[in-house]
Amino acid sequence: MSEQTTNPTYVLQGAAPLGADPVDLVLAGGVITEVRAANSPVADDETAVDATGLVALPGLVDLHTHLREPGREDAETIVSGTRAAAVGGFTAVHAMANTTPVADTAGVVEQVWRIGRDAGWVDVHPVGAVSVGLEGHQLAELGAMADSAARVRVFSDDGKCVWDPILMRRALEYVKAFDGVVAQHAQEPRLTEGAQMNEGVVSAELGLAGWPAVAEEAIIARDVLLAEHVGSRLHVCHLSTAGSVEIIRWAKGRGIDVTAEVTPHHLVLTDELARDYDPTFKVNPPLRTAADVEAVRQGLADGTIDIVATDHAPHTREDKDCEWAAAAFGMTGLETALSVVQQTMVDPGRMTWADVARVLSAAPARIGRIDEGPTAQGRPLEVGEPANVVLVDPAARRVVDGRSQATASTNTPFHGYELPGRVVATFLRGRATVLDGAPVEQVAGVRS
Repeated sequence: MSEQTTNPTYVLQGAAPLGADPVDLVLAGGVITEVRAANSPVADDETAVDATGLVALPGLVDLHTHLREPGREDAETIVSGTRAAAVGGFTAVHAMANTTPVADTAGVVEQVWRIGRDAGWVDVHPVGAVSVGLEGHQLAELGAMADSAARVRVFSDDGKCVWDPILMRRALEYVKAFDGVVAQHAQEPRLTEGAQMNEGVVSAELGLAGWPAVAEEAIIARDVLLAEHVGSRLHVCHLSTAGSVEIIRWAKGRGIDVTAEVTPHHLVLTDELARDYDPTFKVNPPLRTAADVEAVRQGLADGTIDIVATDHAPHTREDKDCEWAAAAFGMTGLETALSVVQQTMVDPGRMTWADVARVLSAAPARIGRIDEGPTAQGRPLEVGEPANVVLVDPAARRVVDGRSQATASTNTPFHGYELPGRVVATFLRGRATVLDGAPVEQVAGVRS
């Protein structure tokens, strides 16, 4: 792993942990070694970072990232994707399994894990496929992936639904042996054949095949009952409808061990954006109605939805710059996620910065079982804890330029949008990966 030969002791002067009163955070030896009074004297062997007016958060953790490698390095590589993650304030990401070849064996997940480790931008935790080839017919090597060097604990056929209830039950039963979790892409395939966007008024007016909310809700309802039946953990990916929120709320009230995520784009964008047939806004699950957006915001605010996950899905220009029907589903999101959460949840007063730390760091780390040990993520900003820290300027405003982002792809739905907040610095176990808003190139390998 390429790292600085000497890792300086950083003193984050005047930082406001979780938006509280300013202090000085001292990062040395990979951990937070001291919390001092704000703007205390800095020793000669310490490197001061002016964090006046900045909010300090634990390093962000994404439970749902598409890094495309191996197989689609023309859209993204592990290096470019994890660099983008660091710029967005992340210190760990979970890399989804729909690569080429599919991450359905110990060999492939270990390859992804090792490339991520050598890149050095963030911790990369591979997600293992539930079924061989994502085909939904035969369980993949779940146990072998769990026992591998990658220590996989999250399994998903994301991009496809585990549609067979028998296979889903077997997967839920299998992962119990090593405290794993099945992350379901909730999409009943028979109800979404040829679907292009949310089924509703806009799809009818545009003449595009509709994607009904019930296609998502029916799978979630089935799977929470299966999880209850076998006593296993279930995670619902990219929840997008008001009905889905209600099902999760009901399941949690019943004591079922289910967690759920919402994406930044489903917190703010609606199906009205499809009116111009701009494929940038074609995504799976589709953008829903304003009522759905309000429901998922409320679900996130009241804890029904556990986390925000980006579903960062980079694509080449050829795959998106075409007619709507031929365009690929997906949007990038690592570099704008925190700003969207600030805009939709923090600035309106629906969440605090402590809540942001919960939904973008502590809870995803806990769900992925990466919240313990020497490389733990999602930990509090306290003495002795790993020095995974992001500094955010909440007063900044920026216009998103998809062409200048760190990701290799430009398919952000927020190009030209003015968003609040700016990641100023990111530290991975006390090592600066981003300073003054820019990647610190020498901390990582130069592999392209």
